[in-house]
Amino acid sequence: MTATATPTDLDRLDDAELADRLTEAGSRISTEIRKVIVGNEDIVEQALIALFAGGNCLLVGVPGLAKTLLISTMSRALALTFSRIQFTPDLMPSDVTGTDVIQDDPETGRRRLIFMPGPVFANVLLADEINRTPPKTQAALLEAMQERRVTVQGRTYDLEPPFFVFATQNPIELEGTYPLPEAQLDRFMFEIVLGYLPEDEEVDVVRSTTTVPVDAVKSVVTREEILAFQRVVRRVPVADEVTRFAVRLVRLSRPTEPGAPSFIRDWVSYGASVRAAQALILGSKARALLQGRTHVTFDDVRALALPVMRHRILLNFQAQSEKVTTETLISKLITAVPTPRAAI
Repeated sequence: MTATATPTDLDRLDDAELADRLTEAGSRISTEIRKVIVGNEDIVEQALIALFAGGNCLLVGVPGLAKTLLISTMSRALALTFSRIQFTPDLMPSDVTGTDVIQDDPETGRRRLIFMPGPVFANVLLADEINRTPPKTQAALLEAMQERRVTVQGRTYDLEPPFFVFATQNPIELEGTYPLPEAQLDRFMFEIVLGYLPEDEEVDVVRSTTTVPVDAVKSVVTREEILAFQRVVRRVPVADEVTRFAVRLVRLSRPTEPGAPSFIRDWVSYGASVRAAQALILGSKARALLQGRTHVTFDDVRALALPVMRHRILLNFQAQSEKVTTETLISKLITAVPTPRAAI
């Protein structure tokens, strides 16, 4: 299917055909991203999973790891509207959502209030360095991320679907920043952490960025296709054992849960929320389709446990004093939670 598919064409396809189209679309988007981005296979896969599952992503990494470039490149591969906000300490909520302005009516000559939409009115919103703006401006994204709408001056405006927020955050410069509150972190489906590339891949980056620019990234997937893919992802069946495994993984991250491992009780103040289990199952469905499968496995859940749960678990002082990381804790938790016998 090309990027010119129409809603009528998509309506004629059954779920199996749409699943095949999704797999092909993921491959096409990856090909376009590879024109610019080197390595980071898992990072690209997680971004695509969030795209087809309809979730928001928080990308964390030190400067120069192509966080912004990855999202802007992916947006160019999609026939969607794209907007970027550079978050700064003086950014106001109205700079994100929009505001009412006074304009003269050319017909009547009277003045009237006209709503001027802000950059949040786009299909893909890149919130660059989101932790550099005050909480009141960060909160302006809460309603948009969860409800897919914004309220300005008592009036509610719906955002055109699909709508994604991809936010970036620098973990090493903390002076003058505002850590995201847990309520807002929970609205991100994934927290994707970018690290330094292996030496050979870093050589490829330097070589490719210091020579003639590569071919321009092309739009290969339409808005209608993405909406159809998001619907078919939700219709993927999941075995009860897999769902229960995901729920149990999340529940045992809570220190108050009966049967929680001792290291959870020792190191965790608050565990993951119900949204974590929802993200695990929805993301696992999208991951299965991207890999050409129409069923979800326990390995899908395990593969997404880290990006889903790392920002939803709050470590206590003991863990911090012992230099325990959420990555270490989640890895231990995955090992501690047994796979049901009726494994697939």
